[in-house]
Amino acid sequence: MNPTLTGRNYGLDTLRALAIVLVFTNHYMIFVSGGPTFGWVSEIGWAGVDLFFALSGYLIGNQILTGIRKEQAGTGRFSLARFYARRLLRTLPNFYVVLALYALWPAMRGTSSMPPLWQFLTFTQNVDLKPGTAFSHAWSLCVEEQFYFLLPALALLIAMLRKSLVWAWAAVLAALVAGMVTRSTLWSGLTEAELGNGIYYTKIYYASWCRFDELVCGVAVALLKNYHAGAWTRVTSFGNWTLAAGAALLALSWNLLLEDHYGYAMTVYGYPLLGLSYSLLLVAALSSGSLLQRWRVPGAASLALWSYAIYLTHKQLCVLLRAPLLEQGWGPESWQALVIMSAASALVGWLLYWLVETPFMKLRDRYVPSNFASSSQSHRTVTA
Repeated sequence: MNPTLTGRNYGLDTLRALAIVLVFTNHYMIFVSGGPTFGWVSEIGWAGVDLFFALSGYLIGNQILTGIRKEQAGTGRFSLARFYARRLLRTLPNFYVVLALYALWPAMRGTSSMPPLWQFLTFTQNVDLKPGTAFSHAWSLCVEEQFYFLLPALALLIAMLRKSLVWAWAAVLAALVAGMVTRSTLWSGLTEAELGNGIYYTKIYYASWCRFDELVCGVAVALLKNYHAGAWTRVTSFGNWTLAAGAALLALSWNLLLEDHYGYAMTVYGYPLLGLSYSLLLVAALSSGSLLQRWRVPGAASLALWSYAIYLTHKQLCVLLRAPLLEQGWGPESWQALVIMSAASALVGWLLYWLVETPFMKLRDRYVPSNFASSSQSHRTVTA
């Protein structure tokens, strides 16, 4: 079946499904089993968040740049208000439902302290975030929301400049360099005892000014696609070679990060390296005829659809299930616990997707069908 006829890109589905599986394995190790249940995959699973960042950077960047390009061509008028409305209708309903559970149901947060509610509502929870607090994994949503609000305004500003394309690429490069300089400065201010513990996470890992690398790399892919048609055609004609290069670079990146995640070199250069690896995989997923785009991995499309809902709920769900499963004699590393927790995470993600996310997506499609000022200018994009 041709993916273009179904409205989905199998390659992007596979990458999004991979991202949520990676995150699940890492959270399972940290919060449930206490050991690398899935081996080295558990230890590198945190990089699934970075893959989500790269996907979001491309998908959102593509929407914005497509809108600006059409406005420049006189075929549509990109609306910031509509863009923000569509983003908020996509991300807020699920987030608010899960946040309400944490705030109103004590069992949901267990013994973990709850940061002030206003930090969640303003998407500033990741600023000076202490590891181990309730709903701590929402830090990545904060980074993405901050990026979503900053990117379109910055893109429109650059579009108004002479030689705007040069300025756009300069902004991409400047953002990556700024991230590396910031992490270098912060890392140098940490003591040896603080490297690898909660201080490192608070100062560097959770901080927005340190974590835009993969988002920016995703935007760079969108910039190449929208404004360099010739280069894009040439690059995507070698999709399988791009896939091989991305997989090889990702293997190298993961290996280096597994060896020295908290060291200076990986702290400064590891995230851009991940961003470049994921960007190559994104290009491969968007290359017609590539194996990544043509290969429909069973279940990947469903996991991709439910991934946001699964991300919000899986961690604490598994924590809550741990005790009753232990009472049945099923430890967190038993196959019974693994099957039940994995299935429960997918089921709850599916329920949240259908009961909350889907109705609001329908409202969005009805009242804010596109990012363009005229309702007649409806341009469908890949769901992001």
